[in-house]
This record gives sequence, C-alpha cells and structure tokens, in this order.
Amino acid sequence: MTIRPMVAIRNVDKTFGSYQALDGVSLDVMPGEVTCLIGASGSGKTTLLRSVNQLHPIDAGAIWLDGELLGKRQVGQHLHLLSDREIARQRRATGMVFQRFNLFPHMTAVQNIMEGPIQVQGRPAREVRAEAMDLLARVGLADKAGNYPSELSGGQQQRVAIARALAMKPKLMLFDEPTSALDPELVGEVLAVMQELARSGMTMMVVTHELGFAREVADTVVYMDAGRIVERGAPAQVLADPREERTRNFISKVLK
Repeated sequence: MTIRPMVAIRNVDKTFGSYQALDGVSLDVMPGEVTCLIGASGSGKTTLLRSVNQLHPIDAGAIWLDGELLGKRQVGQHLHLLSDREIARQRRATGMVFQRFNLFPHMTAVQNIMEGPIQVQGRPAREVRAEAMDLLARVGLADKAGNYPSELSGGQQQRVAIARALAMKPKLMLFDEPTSALDPELVGEVLAVMQELARSGMTMMVVTHELGFAREVADTVVYMDAGRIVERGAPAQVLADPREERTRNFISKVLK
C-alpha cells in the first residue's frame, strides 16, 4: 500500500517584486517525519514554510496537505481560489511556531493556550483548560500556568507558544527558527520539547541553523540556496558527506 505524503509540494514559485524567493521547489514530507530546512538567510526556507501555512500565496505550482489541495479548489479542468474563510479552515490543520513568541501579553500561559480552541474551534472552556494544563505539563511548565509572558524567560515563552500551537490538534507542525531569538543557555530546553514531539510521531518541518538538532532528530535534511533545493537526504549524508559543493561550503561556515 502506498503511503500518501502529509505534505506534497510541486513546482512552487514565489516572487516578491523582482525577487525570486522560491524557484520550482518540489518536496514530500511523509507522515510522522521530521524535515529540517537549512541554508543561508534569504535562501527561501522561511518563504517555503509560510507558503505551506498559506501566509504567502504562491505564484505557481501546488501544495497539498494530507491530500487536500491548499488555497484552491479544482472544478473540472479549472482551479478556483478559496475564500479567506476556507483558507482559515485549512490553516487550522497546521501549527506554526515563529522566531518571536507572539503570546498575548495580557493573558496567562494557560489562557494563551486556551484562546484558539475556544474562540476558533468553539470548544467548552472546562475541556480546553484540562487539555491546556496537560500541554503545559508536556512542555515542562505545569507550574507556570498562571504566569504572564513578562514573568517567563524566552525559552519558557517559546515552550508556551509550542503548547499553544499543539492545542489546535494540528496534523503538521511548522517551526521557523524557533531558537534564534533565545539566549544560548535557553536553546536546549526548546529543542528538548521538539525532540519529544518528534518521538511522539508529529510531522514537522523545521527551519533551523541548529545542525546538531537536525543530525539527531531529522529524517530528511534539505539544503536550500537561492530559492531552490540544492540537496536533500538523510542527515548522515547531507550533513556529514554532502554531494554538492554549495552544501559543503555552507556547512563548513556554520560549523566554524
């Protein structure tokens, strides 16, 4: 039996004015797999992630999530753009964690996690609160439920942000440099939560410069440059024995 990709990206282009951010990108992410995207700033990694989450409408190509075409509906031989409401419905299948935590400053940690399921999914507060407390325990913050973001460290805020994304019960988790805004001593606690997520079978796409994390956790590492996928493969191949000179040059600079 053939397993369908959780994410199927085909020939995707994206431009911003005259700048080609994505150039014919095709990629599959299988259910339960972790795909780490690496490359220099401006290589297209974040644009690809945001395109999967429909924060950037693509100019050409197509993206499917769990078999559903994103952003468009096919009727016969024609494609019709979905409404904002339909796109919002599709977006609920993904959870995205950004570089900045974007927590509501006037809400406690548990309230931040509860907001989406109550307001977007219309679920009862008592049920949602119990799940939010379980998620806080999962990210090691059960004792911080009543704390406001200003009372939490950067690492703790990012862990709350991960719990908030998980509260929507996504099929796919997207991480855009989730540790880049953190002090070095706080990076490990966030990566540990992500490692636990990977072990639990969550499908993940991760933009990262943490090559050690990619080596340990990723099923596939993708190196991007100038909006294109230059090389992809198992971490042991791409990170330890890359075939492409551009990949070798990038990795040597990161490891200096």
